[in-house]
Amino acid sequence: VQLVESGGGLVQAGGSLRLSCAVSGGIIEDYDIGWFRQAPGKEREGVSHISSRSNITYYADSVKGRFTISSASAKNTVYLQLNSLKPEDTAVYYCAAVHYSDHAYYPPRQYEYNYWGQGTPVTVSS
Repeated sequence: VQLVESGGGLVQAGGSLRLSCAVSGGIIEDYDIGWFRQAPGKEREGVSHISSRSNITYYADSVKGRFTISSASAKNTVYLQLNSLKPEDTAVYYCAAVHYSDHAYYPPRQYEYNYWGQGTPVTVSS
């Protein structure tokens, strides 16, 4: 399974971006997809997760109400809509996948994801 993120960029505070995670080598209905981010000097943290099979979603408290995760089966792509962006949202954003039968926790723990994209940078200026 290969994951390719896109859609990152430079945006002013209060602005919006839509990140895409294109999946190949598998269908998204068979995988749980997570979005993570890593800011400079900080550990990677989970942002959002979706189980396309059940359409269950999860959001970290820091992004709840501002970010929206969705999936498009026809495009085999998962999106993360970022609204009301803040400077503290600046990070490299990664998507990751794990087969729906291969994780013990919900949402899956970071170490349970076994496919990762290369990341797309998001910079929010104040």
